[in-house]
Amino acid sequence: MAKIGFIGLGIIGSGIVKNLLKAGHEVTVWNRTTSKIAEMETLGAKSVADPIDLMHGYDYFAYCLADDFAVTEIITSGRELASKINSTTVVIDFSTIDPDTSLAERALYEARGVKFLDAPVFGTKGEANNGGLWIVIGGDENVFNSAQEVLTPISETLHYMGKGGNGAMMKLVGNLLVVSQLLSLGEALTMAKKAGLNLRDVLGIAAVADFRTPIYNGVGAGVLANDYEVNFPLRLMLKDAKLMQAFGARLGTSVSIADSVRPFLETGVEEGLGDLNASALIKVMAEKIGVDLSDK
Repeated sequence: MAKIGFIGLGIIGSGIVKNLLKAGHEVTVWNRTTSKIAEMETLGAKSVADPIDLMHGYDYFAYCLADDFAVTEIITSGRELASKINSTTVVIDFSTIDPDTSLAERALYEARGVKFLDAPVFGTKGEANNGGLWIVIGGDENVFNSAQEVLTPISETLHYMGKGGNGAMMKLVGNLLVVSQLLSLGEALTMAKKAGLNLRDVLGIAAVADFRTPIYNGVGAGVLANDYEVNFPLRLMLKDAKLMQAFGARLGTSVSIADSVRPFLETGVEEGLGDLNASALIKVMAEKIGVDLSDK
């Protein structure tokens, strides 16, 4: 079994650590919010008071951080862990960040001979806890193959996307598809309610017709139940929308979906909904039209 140093115990990171421990790996963690460390310790993880202690003596160093600022502050600048890690350690970044940030950290690692995979994940709390994430990976294929012992226990499927940075880019492409479904579901449910249709009947059609998706099914039921328990916070979806816009601008491609969804996300954060589930953007959309989608 591998010896793994891990940083970032948010919803996804905590789930990853749980499944690495379950697979028999030795995992040592550090987190900026120390209260989250105790739960991992009860599951068998070790901890360190300073992340610098994870830079030597580990087979893998992995992290799942909230945003580009956190990666910059901890990995590339600030604590500068990328410049301190042992060259024999394989590094895996599960964070959803700007592809340029990912390439910048890769350059720092590879300049020192450190093997690095950008490996952002699709999935939320349930998939993370159940070892069912869908992971997109960029980097050397031999490194990807050798890292299966770490990647397999936390995933349902693994998708090698090619050269370094391709995982980070694919994550934004995939997230664009996700927000498109949330946006369309919000508009459709709002229209249906305004028209006087029964929303359970609407979702019944959405569950069987050729436009069905798991997001329509799961999120739709939550909206009707007025259930916005966090699986992936709305504030991080706002961060992702901004990343999609910036990436699209650099490529010169249209990201009209991100452009459309961002104002609703910003309104949600401004109204104090940032720590609710990302599906709360549908609540914001409906309330703007004066519609209550809850059937309670």
